[in-house]
Order: sequence, then C-alpha cells, then structure tokens
Amino acid sequence: MPLQKSEKHNHLMTEIDSLFPRSYEESRDRFRQTLARVQELWPNASLQAYPLSETENLTIDWLEAAALEKCEKLLVLTAAEHGIEGYVGSAVLQLLCDEILPQLDARSTGLLLVHAVNPWGMKHRRRTNRSNVDLNRNFITDRSLLGLDSASQSASLDRFLNPSAPVPSLWRANLGFITHLVSLLAMVGAKGLRQAILRGQFHNPLGLYYGGETDQPETRLLMDLLRRRLGQYDHMVLLDMHTGYGPRHQMTLVNSCLEPRDSAELEQLCGYSPALKSDGAEFYFMQGDMLDWLYRVADDEFPGKRLYAVSFEFGTLGESLLATARSLRAMVLENQLLFHGSRNSRLRRQIAREFDALYLPADPEWRAKAISDARRALQGVLGAEGFITNAIPRLSPIPAPTPRSNTL
Repeated sequence: MPLQKSEKHNHLMTEIDSLFPRSYEESRDRFRQTLARVQELWPNASLQAYPLSETENLTIDWLEAAALEKCEKLLVLTAAEHGIEGYVGSAVLQLLCDEILPQLDARSTGLLLVHAVNPWGMKHRRRTNRSNVDLNRNFITDRSLLGLDSASQSASLDRFLNPSAPVPSLWRANLGFITHLVSLLAMVGAKGLRQAILRGQFHNPLGLYYGGETDQPETRLLMDLLRRRLGQYDHMVLLDMHTGYGPRHQMTLVNSCLEPRDSAELEQLCGYSPALKSDGAEFYFMQGDMLDWLYRVADDEFPGKRLYAVSFEFGTLGESLLATARSLRAMVLENQLLFHGSRNSRLRRQIAREFDALYLPADPEWRAKAISDARRALQGVLGAEGFITNAIPRLSPIPAPTPRSNTL
C-alpha cells in the first residue's frame, strides 16, 4: 500500500510538472496546438499572432473564440506580461483549457486567451521587454502626471537599485547591498521603501521598474484587443498571471484599486483567500498598471458594462524582511549584470539561479501548490461571476455593478 501511494504521488507530481514548459518556444507550440481542442467547443475559434521580432521569431499569440449565439460574457486570460512569469502563466493557461473551458457555455461566452504579452522577456527569462520596460508600469492614461513621480525618486534610492558599475564578487555585492538597504530602511521604513520601489519610475531607462517614455508595441496591441472586446460583450472577466510577491506557497488574488467591492467581500464571493487591493495599503500601488487602465476605459468609454479584472499573484520567497531583501537583491543583481556585466564569469549562473527562484521556482511542492491554488481560484472567481455553475458556492449574491471612481 505505501508503494502504491508513492507511485500515485510520483505520477501526480510528474503530471503537474508537465504543465510547466521548459522554454518559450515549447510553451508557444503547445498553446498553438490548443486551437483544435477549443474548436470542438467553439468551431469559430481562431489563432492569431503579432510578430515582434523576425530575427528571434518572437510573437504575441492569442486565441479568440466568439460566443456562438449571443455575446454576453467574455473570459480573458493574459500571461507573461512580465516575461519570466509566463512559465507559470502557461501552466495555468493549460489548466484552464483542460478543466474550465468544457464548463463554459459557448452559446453566450467568448474567449480571448493571450499566450505571452511579453515574448522577449519570456524567452530570455527577464521581467521586462527588449527595451527594459516593465509592461505593467506602461499602461499610462495621462503622462503629464509622470514628472511629479520621477522627481520624487531620490538619488540615493536610484543608486541603490541601479548600480552603474560591473558586479564585483558576490560577497562584495552583498555587503554593498545590505549596507545601503539598512540606511534606506532607517530613513523611510520597510513599507515606505517597498512602495517607493514598486510604484515604478520613468526617469532611468536602464533601471528597475522602468515604465517607459511611450506606449510599448506590446502594450498598444493589448490595449486595442481589450478595448474592442469591452465594446462587444456585456460582461468581461480578465485573469492576469503573475509570480514573485506574496506569502510563500500561496497565491493571492490581487484586485485593482478601482474595483468597487472590498477585499473581504471578494473573498466571500469567490470562496478564496487571500484577496487584496493594490491601493498601497493592502498591496503595493503601481503607476501604469494594466488592470487600473482597463477599469478606467470601462468607466470612460463603456459605461454600464460589467467588468471584473484580477491578478493571480503566486508568492515565491515569502514576505518576511529577509525574504523581501533576498527578492530585491536578486532583482538588483540581475539588472546590474545585464547592463554592466561582471569581471567574475561564475556570477552569471549564480545570479540567474536566484532570479529563477524568485519568479519560476523548480520546487515540485511549490508547483503542486500553485496549481492547486489556481484551480480553486479559477473555480471560485468564474463561479462568482456566473461563468460556470459547478463551482464553490457563493455565500452572498453578487451586487449589481456600481459606478467606479476614476480618482485614486
């Protein structure tokens, strides 16, 4: 009997691991092969691709299927907005196709599944695109306000995040990082420092969390896809896949600060916890966030449409001060190595391993928990929004949509 249990466990872990692709190309090939399966439910489904680079054969691929009879609901899933995070996003996308799509009513429900918003970052295992732009800081509605934010980025913080010299030996890099980190924590505290860093910046093109001077090609394409679909359907649910932040071994539903329902109500409706808002109090606020942009477009251009947009944020290293410092150090060193190199050739592998641990853990137990959380959240969110019926029962009815404020 113990042997049988062990065999079942090993089989399950192998099955889960197969959901996670080994390369961007493998992930894209698998996504393209999904079309035939989707066409069994939506005969009108089609696959489209937007080329970003012919030399590297990089494309943003999306699968679209219109509701067969009446355009009432649209399910959208986006992955790899932060490139390296797309490997986990690809696993959830596969899970969605395997388990959720057969539960949807194709007569009234359409699909928009975007494989890799940032294929360059996914291929090269970076968060940013080729221009070092963090795409989730690039959905800007009013760029005239960015000067104030850029001016508030202190020189000391910029030097800390973006060293302008080659990476020295790892012990020297760690010593400099810790010394500077302790100084900044003493000045602004852990919460203040975290928000100042993660908000995004628009003055240093080689720096971390750079939002870009202009809309990026990836951003423009996604804006166009989402805006047009908002006009076609009465009710849109968008699920955006991310990794890196939050409790270790725990996925968090991260909601826009413009979502009218509070976190406690969303946890109750979806039967999933934790759920947080990116309002700077529960979860860090981002300038140029895709979900915030979508809520503003819905309010300004499509009043009366029903929208729920949420990020699945899969925590990796954890939330302790030590884990946060480790995460930030991995970010700083990876970016420094890319732009300034190192005299130590062994550092590249060490830094790459630490960066992968932050956004793409190889731990089988972590991956199993990520899939378990994703399955629960998919069922809970889509059940709460009325897209599927055999999901976690809601504890109270979903309220009618209320006007959303555009002020932060």
